[in-house]
Amino acid sequence: MAKTMEIENSPINIITDGTIIKGDIVASGDFRLDGKLEGNIQLNGKLVVGDSGVVNGNVLCQNANIIGTVNGNLSVKELLSLHSTARVRGDILINKLSIEPGAVFSGKCRMIDEVKAQHEQESPASEEPANE
Repeated sequence: MAKTMEIENSPINIITDGTIIKGDIVASGDFRLDGKLEGNIQLNGKLVVGDSGVVNGNVLCQNANIIGTVNGNLSVKELLSLHSTARVRGDILINKLSIEPGAVFSGKCRMIDEVKAQHEQESPASEEPANE
């Protein structure tokens, strides 16, 4: 008697090389892009931009592996990995960052904890009126 095992996987969306999408993408699972996206992408999972992949727009996701090109801002809640062939032109907001030698990054980089701390300093809990 054969046993079957159920493995819970999040859905993986794949856009292959030669495909061009114009518009924004919102997905709950993981996403691999080997084609071209002219728009923003927002995921609750992991984004992989393959070596032929190009994103011309902003990215918001949990994790990202960039092997291809991103022309836009990236906001990655956990780990952003820029592989040696990656080309990123835009600002990034990340929790953790890994950059291989050869990767190209042009923009500003900020850590999520740094941004949170800055906002807390700029927004005091209570402000008292000045006495004159």
